[in-house]
Amino acid sequence: MRRRLLSSMLLVAVIAVLLLGVPLAVVVVRLINDEAAQELRAEATRLLIGVEYSVSQDQPVDSRQIGQNYPDRYIQVYVRGNPLLMVGTPPPAGREMTEEARSEIGYVRIGRDSAQIEQDIHARLVLTIALAVVALGAAVGLATVTSRRLTLPLQELTKIAERLGSGDARPSRHRYGVPELDLVAEVLDRSALRISDLLARERDFATDASHQLRTPLTGLTMRLEEIVGAASEPAIVREEGEAAIVQVERLTAVIDELLAAARRQRHAQAGPIDVDDVVGQQITEWEPAFRRAQRSLVLAGDRGLSALGTTGGLSQVLSTLMENSLKHGDGSLTINTSSTGMSVVIEVADEGRGIPDGLGPKVFERSVSGGGGTGLGLTLARALVAADGGRLELVKPRPATFAIFLRHSHEHRRHRVVSGPA
Repeated sequence: MRRRLLSSMLLVAVIAVLLLGVPLAVVVVRLINDEAAQELRAEATRLLIGVEYSVSQDQPVDSRQIGQNYPDRYIQVYVRGNPLLMVGTPPPAGREMTEEARSEIGYVRIGRDSAQIEQDIHARLVLTIALAVVALGAAVGLATVTSRRLTLPLQELTKIAERLGSGDARPSRHRYGVPELDLVAEVLDRSALRISDLLARERDFATDASHQLRTPLTGLTMRLEEIVGAASEPAIVREEGEAAIVQVERLTAVIDELLAAARRQRHAQAGPIDVDDVVGQQITEWEPAFRRAQRSLVLAGDRGLSALGTTGGLSQVLSTLMENSLKHGDGSLTINTSSTGMSVVIEVADEGRGIPDGLGPKVFERSVSGGGGTGLGLTLARALVAADGGRLELVKPRPATFAIFLRHSHEHRRHRVVSGPA
């Protein structure tokens, strides 16, 4: 029995090594090829940027410099209106790996000899085989020591190794009828679900952060430009410097908001906020940009309103709507605040051409944009308002009019005001 069990354990060890080693070898080959292709694409992109810069400066493309920077590459550079520029020696037929980068001015194509890549693959495969041999040797020693007492269902463990070795992180939902193994399988299933959720959250957070941080950075840039333009007037420099500090503080608040949203904690942060303060801060922040664009900001409606939400969340939503109007709208931008029996309403409208036909119903969908943007701003804005218990709606496509509906905090004293251009 012991001999049979030892033979079975050794057989399972060999199978496990193969099930892990073969997919690992396939992954290694693919990773090496992908890494080489990414390196070529990165080189082509960098070279295309340099070519675009030379063209923008009305300078000829320096083939000698390109050859010095990329000595082992075969490079083809095409700029519209110019003959094809070739640098380097073409790789042998059948061993060429090529990637390219294109833009409006032309393209850059970079090729290399794949012999070095094949050598790297061979070396990694040899290392994988060596590790497999070492693993088999360890399995022999372990099997000799534990063969007296190991009675686990080896075939089922082999299937688990096959699944894990293939990189499938989905929960298996498989149970073996053995309490110890069932407990381990249950823990692995829960861990797989948590890992998948964490990865999805991290991807969403990285995408959302990259978009949302751009808006306060834009505002900070505008303030710094005001400081530079008013360097001879100390009072204005001080005022704009203080505004820039506010922008930095707001940037920090945005990071906190995004982190809180990523951890699903924003509902606990909602509380009474002064709508006038938030709207006024945004008008102060964006007024220089609208003034440079020869556009005006108009504040109208009821004053003294208080709503349930977060200052950072509402600021981000208003900032997104105002930035979209600055980029895609026209004429005066009007912010109208009012109160209904159920909600505090903040309307943002300009005098531009509005939302294109067919885009209105999809304007809040992720990656949908009518002006060459990222398509994330309105999606994130709606999510921020929803997290505060409110709604963001497109109430009129032409001219574009967006309305933010927030819950009353029952702590406001309302009076009607209409102000002129800010």
